[in-house]
Amino acid sequence: MTLYDELVARGLIAQVTDEAEIKELINTGKAVFYIGFDPTADSLHVGHFMALILMKRLQMGGNKPIALVGGGTAMIGDPSGRSDMRQMMTTEMIDHNVECFKEQMSRFIEFGEGKAQIVNNADWLRNLNFLDFMRDIGPCFSVNDMLRARCYVNRMQSGLSFLEFSYMLMQGYDFYRLYQDYGCNMEFGGDDQWSNMLAGTEIIRKKLGKDAYAMTIQLLLKHDGTKMGKTAGGAVWLDPKKTTPYDFYQYWRNVDDADVIPFLRKMTFLSLEEIEKMEQWEGSKLNTAKEILAYELTKMVHGEEEANKAQAAAKAIFTSGSAENMPEEKITEEDFRDGSIDIIGVLVAAKLATSRSEGRRAVEQGGVTVNGEKVTDIHTKYTAEDFKEEFVLRKGKKKFCKVTI
Repeated sequence: MTLYDELVARGLIAQVTDEAEIKELINTGKAVFYIGFDPTADSLHVGHFMALILMKRLQMGGNKPIALVGGGTAMIGDPSGRSDMRQMMTTEMIDHNVECFKEQMSRFIEFGEGKAQIVNNADWLRNLNFLDFMRDIGPCFSVNDMLRARCYVNRMQSGLSFLEFSYMLMQGYDFYRLYQDYGCNMEFGGDDQWSNMLAGTEIIRKKLGKDAYAMTIQLLLKHDGTKMGKTAGGAVWLDPKKTTPYDFYQYWRNVDDADVIPFLRKMTFLSLEEIEKMEQWEGSKLNTAKEILAYELTKMVHGEEEANKAQAAAKAIFTSGSAENMPEEKITEEDFRDGSIDIIGVLVAAKLATSRSEGRRAVEQGGVTVNGEKVTDIHTKYTAEDFKEEFVLRKGKKKFCKVTI
């Protein structure tokens, strides 16, 4: 099986611009491709993770990745998948996030001379002359075509600022510069990026002619980047300070039954033959597949030692309620009232409930235990002494933590 055929078999390819040329480039290791990452936070999340794994697969096949961090485009914000305008960030915030991205990417991609590169589009976007840019790039775009783009359709009713409308020009210009300056001949992106990606090929075709267009090839990475990695508590991050290795493991351990096999195909390096065998698993064996998925991905992000700890903690919690290697949450003296804290307060302070009303419902429905014993009285209170020994708080079947002061 060729590398391109494997990408298709793993469900990673949704649509392409020139399949024959793409196959040739990827299978012979001649693809110089980029994926863009706008630094809108100080950590990558699992939506980015799939893209990083794809970059790793292609690099292992001899192709050269370019990780484009959007130090320039992040000053505007991609409107794709958004119902409102993104909050504006300062250049200092963006530059800090860029540095965080670079450090995290180096765990997955091998950077260096003749290998992968990290490029920041702030190098050419932040100092653009508006009139020169519009005279040079503006004629390459049709407003009528732009208004039909998927990334803008959802915003036409609620309102779309000209700032966001210009994002497509910026992203298209990125590909043009990467093509000119770095020999980049391919772009990957998520399901919501197709219109933005085609903007780059359009600029290159119109500015450099048909011969150049033949080498500007784009693929679409098939995943829902706007929804993936979202939980009730927010995003699932790659930074262990924002999402602990245990919580990261649990996120994958608790994916829907219908998602476990597709995720194993797209995001792990297990052979397709192994995964095909798991596809026949049903019932409780699906939980084993989820454990394999969670372990493999946690090992890639946080290392084998943390993956082993997370797996051991999860199994211990489900079997005996042991607090060893369990995620820990702290409460402070400020959480106590008159020397005590009620069970609802503990749930909120330990982040197992987002509000007192949610905590109350969990207790009333019989879904809360402390050290293995069910708590049914919402007025149950604890003093500081109760937290000096083991205090294992559990909400439902999937949320656990050790609570300390």
